[in-house]
Amino acid sequence: MAETHWNKLGAYLKETQILGSIQNTLYWDQNTGMPKKGASWRSEQLTYIAKVLHERNSSEEFSNLIHSAKNELADIVRNSDNQLFIKDKERNISLLLKEFNRERNLDPQLVESLAKAKSKGYESWQEAKEKSDFKIFLPFFEELVKLRIEEARQISIQCSPWETLAQPFEPELNLKWLNKIFQPLKETIPGLIRAINKSQKNHWNLSPESQKILCSKLLDEFGRDRDLVVVGQSPHPFSITLGPNDFRITTRIVEGEPLSSFLATAHEWGHSIYEQGLPSQSHQWFSWPLGQATSMGIHESQSLFWENRIVKSKSFSKRFFKKFVSAGCSLNNYLELWKSINHLEAGLNRVEADELTYGLHILIRTELEIDLIERGLPAEDIPTEWNKRYDELLGIKPSNDSEGCLQDVHWSEGAFGYFPSYLLGHVISAQISNQMERDIGLIDNLIENGEYQKIIFWLKNNIHKYGRSVNCMELVRDVTNEELSPNYFINHLRTKVNDFC
Repeated sequence: MAETHWNKLGAYLKETQILGSIQNTLYWDQNTGMPKKGASWRSEQLTYIAKVLHERNSSEEFSNLIHSAKNELADIVRNSDNQLFIKDKERNISLLLKEFNRERNLDPQLVESLAKAKSKGYESWQEAKEKSDFKIFLPFFEELVKLRIEEARQISIQCSPWETLAQPFEPELNLKWLNKIFQPLKETIPGLIRAINKSQKNHWNLSPESQKILCSKLLDEFGRDRDLVVVGQSPHPFSITLGPNDFRITTRIVEGEPLSSFLATAHEWGHSIYEQGLPSQSHQWFSWPLGQATSMGIHESQSLFWENRIVKSKSFSKRFFKKFVSAGCSLNNYLELWKSINHLEAGLNRVEADELTYGLHILIRTELEIDLIERGLPAEDIPTEWNKRYDELLGIKPSNDSEGCLQDVHWSEGAFGYFPSYLLGHVISAQISNQMERDIGLIDNLIENGEYQKIIFWLKNNIHKYGRSVNCMELVRDVTNEELSPNYFINHLRTKVNDFC
């Protein structure tokens, strides 16, 4: 049988994905095991791969393969009854053309400069954070902002610069739609924070080794396959897929915070189990756009679901309390554990933030990004603006740069436009959780009975399996029969405040 244009395109995409997985493997190593003095050579490696990937994704050969497959598909459409399969193929071609046009518009020199700037930015951020000195990071940060604005200018004139940078994370996002979702949260959450009666926080701790053991038991409780999922440690927790059947997650141990690594592990598990359920794990769409995540907002909804709806539930504390006691937990009963996991108090750290205050951390970062990219905010003003906005919205101020504007890794990698995905994830998670309970029963009851596989099955069939066949807004509408709304999340926050205050 003669090789079809579609198969030739698939072979090309597979080779590109192999290169991408090598890039991801280098990133994993950079964050988990690479010695500091290896940073310079790693920068050269990542820059080279970024250059090669850009060449492949914007080449004339790739363009010809896409258009040949598109023409071949048009002939098949006229003679096929399998309209669903045809629709999926057409969606793949549409997404490939969109990404190709984005890549083709970029100057190769800019791509190379960005790769170098990201690597140097990450290295300088680590030093700046360790020394709590934003000025160390500032020149590299300024360069990243300048390069990313230029990237947005080269890619699109239809969207604003920040929208252009955000859309790879959240396809079709625009500022008007985002404001419609975020503004009610900005108006509501500060009032809920003021309503908190600060309850006394139980001060207890666990050894780093005990925390690692508990994280491992947590993943076993959820049903992880040790032959599929590997756990490491990094300065900032993350999840990454290195290839089919190779899923990695990291956590970090925070001194004096016995639940930090535990909650981070639950969060990253949510990302990983989503990746494991994507269409890319079936042979049919391996290497194709449809096999990828719907959006980062959907991705974050899955991680936040496991962190907040599962681990922070009363049933989970009841079910897992004895394991905490065995690890050295000094709390008296599962209700005290539940209250510790759900303690509500405005804090400076986004990663350690509770569900109530988390959204304001994201709103501050999102507004600062937009001001940087679109409104000419000088990069040197970030520490001052950061502290000012924390004081206005959360009523607290960082005492140094490390606990303030240097706490996140994202800007060191030029990932402008990513932060809104976290808050969108909360909003999406609340709405789909409501639908899940209508379909298969109360989440608390499912946890009490240890029915995690029933939960995973529902998520895979209603969320994971669709990949990029739809966008975020379409997926939420299809699953819940209504448009995405902040109201479910607001109601969830009000319930939580009533439970603990």
